[in-house]
Amino acid sequence: MRNLLAGAACAGLVVVSPAGTAPQVSAAEAGPAAPALTGPVVAGRALTMPPLALPARAAPTAPAAARAAAPAAGPAAAVAPAGLSLAQLAGQRVIYSYSGLTPPASLLAKIRLGEAAGVIFFRGNISSRAQIRGVIKALQQANARSPVRAPLLMMTDQEGGLVRRLPGAPVLSEKQIGLSSNGLALASQAGTGAGQNLHGVGMNVNLAPVLDVYRTPGNFIDQFQRSYSSNAGRVGRLGSAFITAQQRTGVAATAKHFPGLGAAATAQNTDLRPVTLRVSLRSLRGVDEAPYQPAIAARVRLVMVSWAVYPALDARRPAGLSATIVQRELRQRLSFRGVTVTDALEAGALGAYGAIPARGIAAAGAGMDLLLFSAQNVSEGIGGLNGLVSALRSGKLGRAAFVASANRVIALRTSLGT
Repeated sequence: MRNLLAGAACAGLVVVSPAGTAPQVSAAEAGPAAPALTGPVVAGRALTMPPLALPARAAPTAPAAARAAAPAAGPAAAVAPAGLSLAQLAGQRVIYSYSGLTPPASLLAKIRLGEAAGVIFFRGNISSRAQIRGVIKALQQANARSPVRAPLLMMTDQEGGLVRRLPGAPVLSEKQIGLSSNGLALASQAGTGAGQNLHGVGMNVNLAPVLDVYRTPGNFIDQFQRSYSSNAGRVGRLGSAFITAQQRTGVAATAKHFPGLGAAATAQNTDLRPVTLRVSLRSLRGVDEAPYQPAIAARVRLVMVSWAVYPALDARRPAGLSATIVQRELRQRLSFRGVTVTDALEAGALGAYGAIPARGIAAAGAGMDLLLFSAQNVSEGIGGLNGLVSALRSGKLGRAAFVASANRVIALRTSLGT
């Protein structure tokens, strides 16, 4: 998740556009250049938490596809061993990344210790389907030695069109689907294709679909053909069709970027700089948030929250650092009960919020369940984990809310096949 041209740990992804240019897109999609249309041990003594208020683990009986299509599970459905250390508890919030084709020993060690929730993969981690399938198998085998035996979350961005990590489905972009008179069928086919493609190599989470409703042609989200439509109702219908179809394959879907980046102008890239979207509350809820209602009704498992500032809801903090937006707007007003996930913590929009561990603490405090440490450096995730441990130990992060987040993540992990 580095801008390789600038050599800085920012969140820009270089993709190849049809015209051959190399634009940058959203923070979670950051990574090395992709071809067009292709597709922590914490120092000190071990501190233990009280046992999580969870039932004893039972062997899953439903097939993976049915479990993935089930309602987003709450803490009561989570499964975890008692007596997790602070580092293991914190690890349930951490998604790691690494560079190159081979996971480093430090990542495997954290996984075996139970201090990892999952891994996000980028184009530079993948040379072939067989190679990444072998990597994922090795990671899950390491996880089998962890006290948290639920499958790791293995995730990537497989939106379709220009934003794909694996070759193959879905080939069509969201805009191409949205412009078609056969959009619903194509969205469903894209969801099935994405799910089957990822499931075939052992991945179980797709950071898609994009539910942003673009306002003007060629703006930030439309220029990469990542929005279905400028009509909120159509975005909601097509996005929900993608979600439903994909989750039937056993791969969890992620609706993004809440509450919406559709009003961002072409240069308003949160990867690179702070972005403020001065959209009225009426427009924000009536347009930008509108597609999330059918997506939640379709039981989308995850929601990614953006790094833009929305003064109509919270004039001080980016959405992913705002309890007002994460807790009140998404969880209370829209009744989302699944897992929240940040965009990349390296984003330029967060420059005023300290080093990466401090950003992770702020996001966790706002109610974000999963934290994407996406600079393709395992040490960054380890630093983030250590920060969470320190914040838990000091009381900066409350235990009850932290455990609730960990439970949501473990419930998601338990529901997904390897």
